[in-house]
Amino acid sequence: MNSFIRLIFLLILVPSVSVAQFSAQEISRYKAQANNITIIRDKWGIPHIYGKTDADAVFGLLYAQCEENFPRLEKNYLEMMGRLSEVEGKGLLYQDLEMRLIYDSNEAISDYKKSPAWFRKLLDAFADGINYYLVKHPTVKPLVLKKFYPWFPLLYTDGSIGPTQTGGLGPADIGALYKFTNANITAYSLPVKSAYDLDPMGSNGFAIAPSRTQSKNAMLYINPHVTFYFRSEVQMVSEEGLNAYGAVTWGQFFVYQGFNEHCGWMHTSSIADVADLYQEKMILKGDSIFYQYDGKLMPVKKKKVTLQYKLENRTGEESLTTYETHHGPVMGKRGESWLSLKARNRSIESLMQSWLRTKANGFEDFKKVMDMRANNSNNTVFADDKGNIAYWHGNFMPIRDPNYNWNQPVDGSLSSTEWKGIHPLDEIVHVYNPVSGWIQNCNSTPFTVAGSSSPQEKDYPGYMAPDGQNFRAINAARLLDKKSNLSQDQLIHDIGYSHYLSAFEVLLPPLFKAYDELEDADSLKESLREPILMLKSWDRNAAASSIACALAIEWGLRIIPKASPVNSPEQSTNAVQQFTSAIANTNSIERLQLLRATMSDLEKRFGSWLVPWGEINRYQRLPRFDDNQSSLPVGIAAATWGSLPSFGSRKYTFTNKRYGSYGNSFVACVEFGKRLKAKSIITGGQSFDPKSKHYDDQAKMYIEGNFKDVLFYKEDVMKNIERKYHPGE
Repeated sequence: MNSFIRLIFLLILVPSVSVAQFSAQEISRYKAQANNITIIRDKWGIPHIYGKTDADAVFGLLYAQCEENFPRLEKNYLEMMGRLSEVEGKGLLYQDLEMRLIYDSNEAISDYKKSPAWFRKLLDAFADGINYYLVKHPTVKPLVLKKFYPWFPLLYTDGSIGPTQTGGLGPADIGALYKFTNANITAYSLPVKSAYDLDPMGSNGFAIAPSRTQSKNAMLYINPHVTFYFRSEVQMVSEEGLNAYGAVTWGQFFVYQGFNEHCGWMHTSSIADVADLYQEKMILKGDSIFYQYDGKLMPVKKKKVTLQYKLENRTGEESLTTYETHHGPVMGKRGESWLSLKARNRSIESLMQSWLRTKANGFEDFKKVMDMRANNSNNTVFADDKGNIAYWHGNFMPIRDPNYNWNQPVDGSLSSTEWKGIHPLDEIVHVYNPVSGWIQNCNSTPFTVAGSSSPQEKDYPGYMAPDGQNFRAINAARLLDKKSNLSQDQLIHDIGYSHYLSAFEVLLPPLFKAYDELEDADSLKESLREPILMLKSWDRNAAASSIACALAIEWGLRIIPKASPVNSPEQSTNAVQQFTSAIANTNSIERLQLLRATMSDLEKRFGSWLVPWGEINRYQRLPRFDDNQSSLPVGIAAATWGSLPSFGSRKYTFTNKRYGSYGNSFVACVEFGKRLKAKSIITGGQSFDPKSKHYDDQAKMYIEGNFKDVLFYKEDVMKNIERKYHPGE
C-alpha cells in the first residue's frame, strides 16, 4: 500500500472529529510508532511497556496512562498552566494567577526548541502518545486541552505532589496586590480546617545496608504518602537501556519513585530552602514603576495576564497587569512591601535529571545525575546492587549569606541578599554508606537520618535543613536501630507497616496524670474510669478491633488544635513541638473534658463510645463517601500520630464514619541482589473503572500490608499476561 492510499484509508477509518484536530500525516506517524511498542497488562492490570527506543517507551506510557485516567492527566496540566478556572470556576482564579506568575509557557516553548535531539524525541513521544489516544478514542472529550504539545512537560519538570516552591508566600499576600474586578473575589484565602480535616502530610523512605539484611543485599523501602490514586504503577523498557519500574505521576513520562535492575530511588518532600521572597521598595514616577536596588532605581517589568473562568452559561474573563523585578515575578504584597519570588520551579535540566536517574546503573552513576543539581523539591533515599545506600537532603541549593534570616522575606534593595551560586553536591546535607547500616527519612530533620551516623547540624547553614522532627521519624529510627538480619518481609511488616502511634507517648501521660489527680468525689472520676483504664492498658498500636485506638485518636483530634500558632513553614514541620505545645496550652480539667466530649460525640454518631477503630475508619472508593454503601475497616492510622503506614481519613458533614483519601499510595520494597526481588502494593487497584476487577482487587492487601510480587523480568510478565497489544489496538 503506497503512502497516499494509506492516508486515504486512515481518513476513512478515523472519525472526522479526530481528523479535524490531527492531520493525516500526524496520524500516520502515530500509528507507525505504535507498531514499535507492545503493552502487556499483567494479572493486576499493571502495564509493562516495551519499546525499541526510549521514545517508544514514553509514547506507550502516556497512551497507557490515558487509558487509565485521562481526566486526571489533563487536570494536572491545566493546573500547571493556570487554567483550572476554565473548568472549576472563579474560585480558583487566584490559584491560576499564582501559577501564571511562576510558570511561563513561552519559556517552556523556548526550552523545547533548544532541547538536544535525544531529549526532543522524548518530548515529542509524550505528545504523540496522548494525541494518538485521543485519535483512537473520539468519545473521550477533553475539558480544555484538545491537543497536547511536546513543550507541556517543560512546565511540569518535577514529579512531586508539591513541586511549586513559593518561599513562604502567604495565602493573603497575592490578594493584597492583585485584584479581580469582574469575578467578585476580594481575597485569596484557604478554608479553615477543623480537627476532623487534618491531613497527614508526608512520605517515608528507608535504605538498609547489607550488614543489616538476611540476604546481605541492600534493600530500599519506597513509601510515598499522597492523595490516593495520585500516581500509577508501571514498568518502562526499551532496547536503549531503559528498564524502570515504579510510580509515575499522571501526565509525566518518567518513573518518579522506583527502581531499575541496579538501583532504586525514593523521594520525600522537605522544606530545604530553595526559594526566597524579596521585599521590594517601589517608587512610582508618572506612569512608570521603579524599585530600589543598591541606591539605584530599576524599572519594573509589566506583563498582561488574561484568565478565563467558567460561569453557568458562558465564560468570564479577567485581565490583570503583573509585575517582575530581576529577582523574579512579583507575587503579592505584605504590609507596604511588594514581594518578588526567586526560585527555580521549572527547568529543562530538572526534567532531564528526572529522566536520567531512571537509567543510572549504580551509586556513582546516580551521583553524576544528582550533580546536575536541578531537583528543587525532593530529598532522595537510595540503594543499589553493590550494597551502597545514600541520602541527599534536597538537591538544588542556592548559596546565601548566612547572616540573613532566609526563613523570612529579605531586603530586595541590597545586592548582599543575592544568591551566590549553587552549592556543590557534596556540600548539601548527605549521608553515604553510614556505619549504622540504615537510613530513614520521613519528611523530618536529616540530623537523625542514620542514627549515630547522622550528619551534624552544626556543619551546615540553617537554610539547608530547617525541617523539624515528627513522630514517624522517631518511630522509624527506633525500629531500624534495633533490627538486624532483616528479611524483605520483615522490612515490610515489622517496620514499613508498624502501626505504633508514638505521638501518644507525648499526649497520653498528661491525661493520665490529670485523671489520677482528680478527687474521688469529682463526677469525672467515675464517668472516665473505664476509658482511662482502657487507654492505660492500650499498647499504642492502631488496630481495626481496638476501642482504645479509636478513643485516643478522636480525643487527639480535639487536643491538636490547642497547639500554639506556627509562624513559618519550618515550625509547621516540627510535630513534636506542636503536640507538646498543645498539651502545655491545656489544663488538666480541659484534657479530661475533651475526653468526655469525645465519648459523647461517639455516642451520638454510633450509639456508644465503645466503638472499634475499624468501625470508624473506612476505605471506600466512590465519587462521594456514603455510610450506607459498602466499605472496608482499616486498622491503620494517619501519619499524624507516628504511624509509618499512613491512612489519612476524615469525617464529612454528611458522614458519621471517617473515610481515607490520603496516605499510602504506591508502596514497594526492593532487594538488590544478583536477581532483583521486589514487592509492591497500590491503593485499591490499578483501574479507574468501577466495573473492572482491578478497581479494588488490591484493597484488602493494601490495608493488611500483604504486598504482591513485582513482575520485573519479562519471563515472569509473560507467565501472567492478561492482555497484550500495540497502542491503538
